[in-house]
Amino acid sequence: MEQERTITFAATHRDFAATLNKRVNDYFKSHNISRQGNAEMYIKTACMFAMYFTPYVLILTGVISQSWAIFAAVIVMGFGLAGIGLSVMHDANHGAYSDKAWLNELMGYSLNLVGANAFNWKIQHNVLHHSFTNVHDHDEDISPRGVLRLCPSTPWKHVHRYQFIYAWFLYGLMTIAWLGYKDFIRIVRYQRSGMATKQRADIVKEWFILIATKLGYVAYIFVAPLLFTAIPWYQVLFGVILMHYVAGFILAIIFQPAHVVEGTEFPVPDENNTLETNWAAHQLRTTSNFGNKSRWFTWYVGGLNFQIEHHLFPNICHVHYKNIAGIVRKTAQEFGLPYKTFSTFMDALNGHARHLKTLGKRPTLSFA
Repeated sequence: MEQERTITFAATHRDFAATLNKRVNDYFKSHNISRQGNAEMYIKTACMFAMYFTPYVLILTGVISQSWAIFAAVIVMGFGLAGIGLSVMHDANHGAYSDKAWLNELMGYSLNLVGANAFNWKIQHNVLHHSFTNVHDHDEDISPRGVLRLCPSTPWKHVHRYQFIYAWFLYGLMTIAWLGYKDFIRIVRYQRSGMATKQRADIVKEWFILIATKLGYVAYIFVAPLLFTAIPWYQVLFGVILMHYVAGFILAIIFQPAHVVEGTEFPVPDENNTLETNWAAHQLRTTSNFGNKSRWFTWYVGGLNFQIEHHLFPNICHVHYKNIAGIVRKTAQEFGLPYKTFSTFMDALNGHARHLKTLGKRPTLSFA
């Protein structure tokens, strides 16, 4: 990542940003409601934690003991793990879960509770991804990932021809990578690049939290079943991997169609390292919604199918996105700006698959 090169945004579309902010603020004032979470958010939190921990307790206490039932429970835990990430920790680490800072911090650590690290995530997601969405060498979400080419600026390799096939198998490894090695790589990178210092972090404290919570996670997810059940170690290991594979796949197929999809843009800075629009217009160019009519889908994915609203207002709890979406769409249209959306989740996944296939083709050489 080339963090030493500072990206700036052009001073355009200021009227759009000002008008949109005013209209959204007026919505909350006129309805006399908080921009943060409400009862719906707290009920959802309980549901997601129950989906994750109830099967775990049933396995640990021997209520579930047959192999097929254990693996079914593990799959449910995978959905719960993904749900905690999508619907709880995501809002909390954006400061949108509650108007109480301590509660946001506490619920943000739910990411550590399931094996990852909140500190790393805040830098990677809040700072880099939300600031420089789809900008090569700045947004880590589209950075080169081994055999994946997600951005046109990433160098092409022959293996990319087949990424539209193998990418789906790799997506399930997301949280396994976080648990195993990626969090350690990231904290070292953020420490060396100065990103941690910019966030005014106590790096010694963050290293302690990372190591302590990783050990705590391994203790309850792997060691405890070995101590308190008769499940063989290899079945426990397989169950943990299966759970994380399910969760990683769900998270990937929700986040990828939001930006790495047919129709979104990958803006390139000019010679002065300036992007051609302001930040708000940039979010509209690089982001897409999908499946907004499905209430149950919106509920489970934490409103992240309203990705446009999330990127423009990351400090607003996702339970409000469906209510402000009409304001955002109307304002964007008034100012001649795009509002990209897919009718269904499957349409978005197909758009992502087409994008993978397009980027898998050898780029045409230009002699201009």
